[in-house]
Amino acid sequence: MTIGTFPPLDDQQLILLCLLVGFVVFIGLELWLKKRRRRAGGKRWFEPRASDAARVPDAADQLRIVMGADFTIQPLLNKGETRLYRELDRLVSERNPEWRVMAQVSLGEILRSRDAEAYRCINAKRVDLLLVDADCRPRHVVEYQGSGHHQGTAAARDAIKKEALRRAGIGYHEVLAGHTTPSDLKRLIERLMERAAGPWHASAGDGERPVEERPF
Repeated sequence: MTIGTFPPLDDQQLILLCLLVGFVVFIGLELWLKKRRRRAGGKRWFEPRASDAARVPDAADQLRIVMGADFTIQPLLNKGETRLYRELDRLVSERNPEWRVMAQVSLGEILRSRDAEAYRCINAKRVDLLLVDADCRPRHVVEYQGSGHHQGTAAARDAIKKEALRRAGIGYHEVLAGHTTPSDLKRLIERLMERAAGPWHASAGDGERPVEERPF
């Protein structure tokens, strides 16, 4: 018995065959993912499609989702940032009681731009600490750079924030973990608020308070 041979496929038939094989593989993968999701209690094991991302849950959907989830407290600042915040808040308050220090502020709340694309680039980004004046106008940003900060795309993200803040006229200053001391921070605040608050006026108990020169 002789075995017949198939005629060679032309380009169009080869393309159709590849599409058919790809379709079969795609269906099989979808079925497998659905089975995995059912076993995992509905957890997603794949990235959402563009059509899924385009659908924004309405208020009722969001409430249903939130009611079915558990939430726990997340500290606003880590230990290094908290220590910096306390010292910065003390120094600013002594220099000008009408100024305030705010933490983890979204750039989208303090910056505006007519360029919608540029605004989207900064909208979700945050700054560690923000100094605002008596009218709550943003004046200076202080970023805490921890030991593992400069990893991955951190430098690029910082560059975006710096440029946006510079264009808005807001100062940008960094506190380096393990290097910046309380004295360094005090000199920085004196320089930044020199024109706004006049000479430095220490509080009544400031002279009795020991100065800890351990870097932040």
